[in-house]
Amino acid sequence: MKKMINITAILLAMMALPAFAHHQKLTQAEIPHEHTYIPKGYDSNDNVELIVEGYLPNLCFKTPHTRVDVEGKQINVDLMAWTSEDDGVACAEMVVPFVHVFSVGVLDMGNYTVVINGEKTGELFVEESSSSSIDDYIYANVESIKRIDGERSVVLKGHNPSFCLEFDRYEISHNESDVYSIQPIMKQVSDFCPLKMVPFEIEVAVPKELKRDKVLLHVRAMNGKSVNRLFYERSH
Repeated sequence: MKKMINITAILLAMMALPAFAHHQKLTQAEIPHEHTYIPKGYDSNDNVELIVEGYLPNLCFKTPHTRVDVEGKQINVDLMAWTSEDDGVACAEMVVPFVHVFSVGVLDMGNYTVVINGEKTGELFVEESSSSSIDDYIYANVESIKRIDGERSVVLKGHNPSFCLEFDRYEISHNESDVYSIQPIMKQVSDFCPLKMVPFEIEVAVPKELKRDKVLLHVRAMNGKSVNRLFYERSH
């Protein structure tokens, strides 16, 4: 019986070897990018986030990610994904689109050139901050964006950390090209702010000022980051 257990253990170990060996051959490779969305309205106290739209060439590519390096007024971005070096692995020929949000960090005031995989893709302007605080407003703790069927509106959904915060208003601006920046602004109505997660839904009408058929909704959130969703003239 003991001998049979040992044989079983050896067989299980041998079965695991191919998966381990394949994992060891994973490497990073550049992936195609189709469009870079550069929101307007960042200042020198903000954590700047950019959004890139691209696709994975086949199903052997996984997990798009970026490596960012700021050199003077140029933001160099390596857009990559994990893939396998094993030529013996058959890769399903299926293109996988993605939208990837990445942080650039806090930048000084000025104009920056955005370069992705060696190609210039746009310009970013960072304004001078008007205060020492990270944000000029308290933003809602937005977690998701849902389009309302048949309407040119979306619902911002999330949970605020206390009932001492109430929704005040939202402000929308755009970069004159392809991004609507939405600021869902809260107001503090009480000095007593116990921790209690309070759900909310905020309906936002999407303007029709940009001419592009596909635009990005870039929503500022309480955690200093953003929630993003592509918005099509025709519902997808």
